[in-house]
Amino acid sequence: MSTQTEGQELASWARMLADATRATVCLALLDGRAWTATELARLAKVSRPTISEHLNLLVDGGLLSEVRQGRHRYVKLAGPDTAELIEGLAALAPRRTEVANSLSAVSKRDAFARARTCYDHLAGKLGVALADAMTERGLLDWSDGITLTPEGSAWLDDLGIVLEGRHGRPAVRSCLDVTERRPHLAGAVGAALCSHALREGWVTHIPGGRALKVTGSVREFGLGVGVIRELQP
Repeated sequence: MSTQTEGQELASWARMLADATRATVCLALLDGRAWTATELARLAKVSRPTISEHLNLLVDGGLLSEVRQGRHRYVKLAGPDTAELIEGLAALAPRRTEVANSLSAVSKRDAFARARTCYDHLAGKLGVALADAMTERGLLDWSDGITLTPEGSAWLDDLGIVLEGRHGRPAVRSCLDVTERRPHLAGAVGAALCSHALREGWVTHIPGGRALKVTGSVREFGLGVGVIRELQP
């Protein structure tokens, strides 16, 4: 494939996100769930026919996948690579300073920044702190990209974490955090750690979004006590 052809395909793909409604849909789907068109239309504040047009374009372009259950149609992000791309683009975009005009808005903003899911892995201050702690303990090696060290594999075994074999997904991958502007851990290891933390009750979902509540037991990840105190609301 020629560079010119690749450029045309990249431009065509980029146009899918060059629309506020479609970008809003992709950001909402970072929670890892499958959404209905009605839910997304309500979120994006557009009509049902309008959101259907946008969803069809995103599905045809490969950014979203479609799930049918009876008469109901759901859409979700095509996969973890797509999720990490959306999060990375959002992190690189210029950020406006949002003024929270109520205590509720401040709490939601702070909770989102403190700890949340990014598709199927941990993000926010918690996700970045986890990546930092694993690096300091020699569980991750960043000298040539990012790799899981033998010590990291042994640590996962000690936690009882078994990696799911998903074809084509790397064991570890960095994902630029949208609020911290530093990398958190994605890939199969990042997903497994997130599932483990939820299963053990180290973090719990806060209703209404991607934010997570952090409990003191998350120190089992090897995070410092001071970090835990900062992360807890």
